[in-house]
Amino acid sequence: MPVNILMPALSPTMEKGNLAKWLKKEGDAVKAGDVIAEIETDKATMEYESIDDGVLAKIVVPEGSQDVPVNQLIAVLAQEGEDPKTAASAASAAAAAGKGAAQAKAPAAPAAKLEQRPEPAARPAAVPASALSAHGATHGANRIFASPLARRLAKTAGIELSRIRGSGPHSRIIARDVEAARSGQGLAPAAAASFALPVPSDDKIRALFEPGSYDVVPHDNIRKVIARRLVEAKLTIPHFYLTLDCNIGKLLAAREEINAAAPKDKDGKPTYKLSVNDFVIKALALALQRVPDANATWTESGMLKHHRSDIGVAVSIPGGLITPVVRHAEAKSLSIISNEMKDFAARARARKLKPEEYQGGSSAVSNLGMYGIKDFAAVINPPHATILAVGAGEERAIVRDGKIEAAWIMSVTLSTDHRAVDGALGAQLLGAFKALIENPVTMVV
Repeated sequence: MPVNILMPALSPTMEKGNLAKWLKKEGDAVKAGDVIAEIETDKATMEYESIDDGVLAKIVVPEGSQDVPVNQLIAVLAQEGEDPKTAASAASAAAAAGKGAAQAKAPAAPAAKLEQRPEPAARPAAVPASALSAHGATHGANRIFASPLARRLAKTAGIELSRIRGSGPHSRIIARDVEAARSGQGLAPAAAASFALPVPSDDKIRALFEPGSYDVVPHDNIRKVIARRLVEAKLTIPHFYLTLDCNIGKLLAAREEINAAAPKDKDGKPTYKLSVNDFVIKALALALQRVPDANATWTESGMLKHHRSDIGVAVSIPGGLITPVVRHAEAKSLSIISNEMKDFAARARARKLKPEEYQGGSSAVSNLGMYGIKDFAAVINPPHATILAVGAGEERAIVRDGKIEAAWIMSVTLSTDHRAVDGALGAQLLGAFKALIENPVTMVV
C-alpha cells in the first residue's frame, strides 16, 4: 500500500502549519532518515524525516502553502514494488473527490509511517477570542466540539458540555471526559462555564476608523497562538504580583571580573561572556531549590512539585516571542548557562528550536532591562506557576546609615499563580532570589 504523508502536529499548540519547502521532488527515491520537507510550526521551522523507503509518488500540497491543517494529506510515498504513477493517480482521485474530507478519513496506520514527535496526552485548553471560554472545546459562542458518544453520555448524566474539560485533540470532549465529570473531576463550576465576554467583530472595529487610513496585516501562526495563550493565561490563572528592588553592585563587579578572566579559544575570543540575565537565571533556579514549595505547577487533580529548576527565558523573535528552557539550571555553571542561552537565542530567531527545547519548565524569566524598562509585570506562561519580570539596572540614590549614596538597583516583579503560590510563599521565593542576586558568590558554593 502507498504511504499517506500527513501534516504532522509538531508542537502541543499546533493546529495548522506552513509547508515551507519540499526537499524531495516527485519521482525521487526516499530512504529512511531522509529529510523530505521543512515545516513551519507556530514556534519554529522543523525538518520532517521519512522512516520508510520508497518513491515520492505525489506531492499533494505544494511548498509555500500556508495554514495547512494538522492531519491533512500532503504527499504520497510509493513503497517498494508499487507503481509510483498508480499511487499518484490514487492520491489525485482522493484529493479531487473530497479534499479535506477524504484526507480526514485516511487510514491511521499509514499515517504512522513517518516519524512525528509525541504529543502530550492532553493539550492545553485553547481559548478562542470569539468565545473566551476556558472550558471544553468551544469554537464560537454556542458550539462545543465533542464526540457523538460523549454528547449522549453527557445528556444521559445531565451534565452540560460547557462544564466539561476536553482531553481529546484540540480539547475535543470525548467519552472519558464525561466519565471523569460524573465523578466530579474536570468539571467547571456552572458560573464559570457560562461566562462569556462579548467581543466586537472585525467589521465593527474597522468601522471606527476611516477607510484607507490603515493597512490590514494578516496574523501569522505564531501571533495567533501567542494571542490565544495570553487570553487563556489571564482568564484561567489568578495572577498575583510582588515587586522588590535588588542592589546589584556586587553582581556587576563580579561579572566584570569573571569576564576579564575568561579563557580564550583558538581564535583568541573569550569562551564565554556573562550577562546580568545569566545571573538572574541561576539565582531564580537556586531560589526555587531553597523554596521548593514554590517550584510547583497547578493541576486540577493535584499539585506538581518539581525536583529540578528548569527555567524558561523569553526570547524576542520576529512576530512574537518564544521561551526556550534551560534544564537543570540549578546545577549548571554561569558560563554554561550563558553559552546555552546564546545558542538558544540564535536558533530561536532562525526558528530552529526543537519542541523539547521550549516546552515545559517550572518557572520563567522575562527581561526588558536592555530596553530601559524600569519595572513591569509579566503574564504567566502555562504550565508555570511563576514568572520573574526583570527591569533595568540603574544608578539610584539610596539611604544607608542615615546617608544618601548612589547604588546600582534593579527592580524585579514576580507574577504568581495564586492557586499554587500564594503571597507569603511568593515573598519567600523573591526574598531567596534577592539574597542570591545581591551576593553572587553564594551561587557558586
